[in-house]
Amino acid sequence: MSDQLSNLAHELVPGYLPGTWTADPAHSEIAFSARHLMVTKVRGRFTAYDVTIVTADDPRDSSVTATIDLGSLETGYEPRDNHLRTADYLEVEKYPTMTYGSTGIRPSGDGWIIDGELTVHGVTRPVPLAVEVNGFTTDPFGGQRAGFSATAQINRRDFGMTNTIPMDGGGVVVGDKVSITLEIQAVLQK
Repeated sequence: MSDQLSNLAHELVPGYLPGTWTADPAHSEIAFSARHLMVTKVRGRFTAYDVTIVTADDPRDSSVTATIDLGSLETGYEPRDNHLRTADYLEVEKYPTMTYGSTGIRPSGDGWIIDGELTVHGVTRPVPLAVEVNGFTTDPFGGQRAGFSATAQINRRDFGMTNTIPMDGGGVVVGDKVSITLEIQAVLQK
């Protein structure tokens, strides 16, 4: 079965290449969105992070680790960014990073699920990532590149971020659900 799955990965993903990869920050993005005033989504991203992906011969033996600098948060509006960094939400002075580490990988439909643990605001919870392997290629300089897209959804309250500002007539200023998207272009390490 292991050989069949390994062969399947190589068939489904042209150029599949086992190895250790790191995210290229110039061509990657770790982003989030949350409902604001119950009518729109506010989007943001983190600009400083370290992501390491190990692709194994058998994809189920692969792994992912990430450390994200929460101070690098950007939403395009500095007063909001500064507020999100306070104790009302991320409490960046006390918890400067967010980390993720995979605990397993399994096929799911035509993609993969990475089971893992996310630590934010001093709280660790299991968070599965739905992953699409976009491909492997050689860049114009002879380096090897791989592309991955991933999504997850968390509830900020599960991570101790319980600040809620009620609105007149019902609802809250910031919703509890936070959508996470990752577009990772990774470089094979020599």
